[in-house]
Amino acid sequence: MSKDGYNQFCPVAKACELLEPRWTLLLLCEMWSGSTRFNEIRRGVPGMSPTLMSKRLKEMEENGLIVRHCNERTGDINYLTTPLCDELQPIVHALGEWAHRNIDAEVTLEHLDARLLMWNMRRKVDVTALPPGRRSVIKFTFQELPREEQDYWLISRPGGVPDLCVIDPGHDVDLFILADLKALTSAWMGHASLAAEIARERIVLVGDQEIAAAIGRWMVRSSYAGDRRPMTDCRRVV
Repeated sequence: MSKDGYNQFCPVAKACELLEPRWTLLLLCEMWSGSTRFNEIRRGVPGMSPTLMSKRLKEMEENGLIVRHCNERTGDINYLTTPLCDELQPIVHALGEWAHRNIDAEVTLEHLDARLLMWNMRRKVDVTALPPGRRSVIKFTFQELPREEQDYWLISRPGGVPDLCVIDPGHDVDLFILADLKALTSAWMGHASLAAEIARERIVLVGDQEIAAAIGRWMVRSSYAGDRRPMTDCRRVV
């Protein structure tokens, strides 16, 4: 528990002492999404320093929220949530849903982060909606960003989970997506329609028409987006 607590017996105060230290809930959300290794978790919280993350993980372990597991054979270290922690997951998700409903979209979209967006998008890609039996390579470019931050390659292979590269992997690209970062973030979060952003040419698709036409199915939106029906009218391809 935090040493600088509220000094109250109120259960809400005690819960806040456990969860309030900055980044704690974001770390838990990343772990609930499947990340277990230090560098993997860190990709989901790019604004957090490694030193602070190490400190916070240790505190979370001491408080019974996570366990640190070391594979004696490989030496790999994984951080896993405990049953105590997992009871919180629906509560934290409900908090996110409340924020999504009640905090103005323009306020939400004030602080954009292409790496965080692409990391979260990669996790939710539905590979069954991509062409079967072959590798699919989709390159996202955010032209308003500095050159070294513009490009991301999403790679899907049969039988595997999608990879995300920030350095050219050297594969032929099937589909190029040229996007305004705010437009793509807004569409993925459910603040705007993907089809509308494509129609406005704030998101432009160039290349494989099969993959482009299926974008509303393989690019599964955030779980906080209220309407997650497939958007099958996204066929504007250059």
